[in-house]
Amino acid sequence: MNSLISLLKKGSMSSLSAAIVNFILGCLKLVAFIFTGNIAMFAEMMHSFGDAANQLFVFLGSAFSKRSPNQKFPLGYGRLINLVCLIAVIIVGILSYETVKEGIHHIVHPNNTDGPQLFFWINIGVLAIGIVLEGMVLRKAGKEILEEAGESHAGFLAPFTKSYLLISKAKPATKLVFMEDTVATGGGVIAVLSIIIARITGLGMLEGIASVLIGLMMFIIVGIIFIENSQGVLGIADHETEIHASRVILDDKSIADIKRLAVIKEGESLHVEALLEVNQNFTLKQLSEIRKRIILKLLTLSHVEDVNIEFIEDDGQQDWNGDSGPSANINYDKERL
Repeated sequence: MNSLISLLKKGSMSSLSAAIVNFILGCLKLVAFIFTGNIAMFAEMMHSFGDAANQLFVFLGSAFSKRSPNQKFPLGYGRLINLVCLIAVIIVGILSYETVKEGIHHIVHPNNTDGPQLFFWINIGVLAIGIVLEGMVLRKAGKEILEEAGESHAGFLAPFTKSYLLISKAKPATKLVFMEDTVATGGGVIAVLSIIIARITGLGMLEGIASVLIGLMMFIIVGIIFIENSQGVLGIADHETEIHASRVILDDKSIADIKRLAVIKEGESLHVEALLEVNQNFTLKQLSEIRKRIILKLLTLSHVEDVNIEFIEDDGQQDWNGDSGPSANINYDKERL
């Protein structure tokens, strides 16, 4: 039991916070929808419950992905978070479809906008609470993105502005929270504006249009997250870190060339595999010292948690072409190596 609790503590806290906040908001929006029948509120309710379920999945996935490697899974469970995120976006996709469908129905058959004043203020009040709480979670996720990218998050607006420029460096769980809460906060604003304008103009179809817009925004998130985590499940290479790793390796005077170098994303961490050519005959003790020295340097790179290095003799050919990577004529098959 203690090991389970300690494992859960390693999960994404932004995901857990988002799950709790979205569940509370979903309940508030459900009550508001039951009383008012407002379709924009329905869309927001669906979005909140969907986000709550997703973020709970992501929290659990991010925690269990931290399990230590074993004989059956020697590279660990890192890619589990990518698989969980795939399941999460499928749920979002279903909710997105229902939101768009319901919105189209209310564009064709708009609601009466002359309802009781109390209903109007219930909708506005609940959505305003949602915007504030979602904004808080969005800011927390933005701060985590800046921390993961090694950037300062000083200043109130930095997590809302700089984070979008550095989102590619975020961990899968943090990125999902940030993108979903961007849509949730923006969707809340759209819903509020649609209700106010519909009340003033009497155009009930505006609420249906708002529902469609919110659903389409959710679809965009589904597409982006699905593609990225599909690549993560397969094991996509991180070329930016690969360049940094090659510089660290070639800075060591004992290394003549890089025969093969791969930096693979394993969920929230990076796994480095390298086959290096040494420029003279070294003893096993010397090679062990070289390996240890290079591994320690590589482990200082952002998100790198596992390094495997092997050595071969220098073949006199230049295989690594600077920051461009391996030469075009190099074929890394088993026969050649």
